Amino acid sequence: MKFKGMMTAAAALLAAGVAGAEEVHVYNWSDYIDESLLAKFEQETGIKLVYDVFDSNEILETKLLAGGSGYDVVVPTGSFLQRQIQAGVFQKLDRSKLPNLANMWDLISERVAKYDPGNEYSVNYMWGTTGIGVNVAKVKEVLGEDAPINSLALIFDPANMEKLSQCGVHFLDTPSEVIPAALAYLGENPDAQDMETISKAEPVIAAVAPYVQKFQSSEFINALANGDICVAYGWSGDILQARDRAVEAGNGAEIVYNIPKEGALMWFDQLAIPADAPNPDAAHKFINFMMDAQNSAAASNYVYYASGNKAAQEFLNEDVIGDPSIYPDEETLSHLYTTSPWDPKVNRDVNRLWTKIKSGT
Repeated sequence: MKFKGMMTAAAALLAAGVAGAEEVHVYNWSDYIDESLLAKFEQETGIKLVYDVFDSNEILETKLLAGGSGYDVVVPTGSFLQRQIQAGVFQKLDRSKLPNLANMWDLISERVAKYDPGNEYSVNYMWGTTGIGVNVAKVKEVLGEDAPINSLALIFDPANMEKLSQCGVHFLDTPSEVIPAALAYLGENPDAQDMETISKAEPVIAAVAPYVQKFQSSEFINALANGDICVAYGWSGDILQARDRAVEAGNGAEIVYNIPKEGALMWFDQLAIPADAPNPDAAHKFINFMMDAQNSAAASNYVYYASGNKAAQEFLNEDVIGDPSIYPDEETLSHLYTTSPWDPKVNRDVNRLWTKIKSGT
């Protein structure tokens, strides 16, 4: 999801070329689209696209809840979307302006309905899993040939993490994903909603936090690809991008992405329109553009995430549609879990807990 400088520069260049045009402001995860689609949208619609990026749901939510963000389209993850719908942050979609809804995949729409009943407020952009990225040679060098690279024990066993700190480990700076993973490692319900259960994750994460080089949600792609770190707990597509960048760089690093045997979070990133969007008509045009089968496929082929667009599948590259790390088989799907948003009080407590864990106090 991530290359801020490049994305912002690309957006600036595009903006300069269409000065004075009608505008649509889009706020998406960084490094999460094929940049050629930005120019294509402007060429096809004549609408100036102002494209900004973020790298955590918490950053997006802060802007949305404050109001007046100025954005027409935003891309929250499902569990955050649910809480934001309840807070009145979004407007219902006008389906008459979205003919490409016919392209969407029922399987994904049904799962998203847990967060957006009736799919009234959002359309799936991408979905994926959160798991473990590994530089195989470096990890085996410090942990041995039997390193548990397909288990959460790799990142939550302090004995492993102490050794892995020699070659570098990054975690997502995202409590809503790391805490459920720690609960799954303990055999607890990763979708726990009570602080008594959630608090069980604290000693697990706190015990390994000193060995985490960074809690950061965008830098690990390049760090893993360049060999600066050997393990990342992160999003599937980002780690697969790191794998391909390592291949392109010819540095000999073998990067793999594994869905942990204990289970992994299945998440959904959704296109939605803020209630106070300055240009909701242009927002619908952008969403409909992204639901075009070939446009959706182009985005997936670039970022290595699965699309909620069924019609796009015929246009996907084989290394995307044929990769079980991106499109898991039925058995793997059965081990994936989803999470619900914590209520406001629990969410505040979790944020305090997360700050305490990271600071080591």
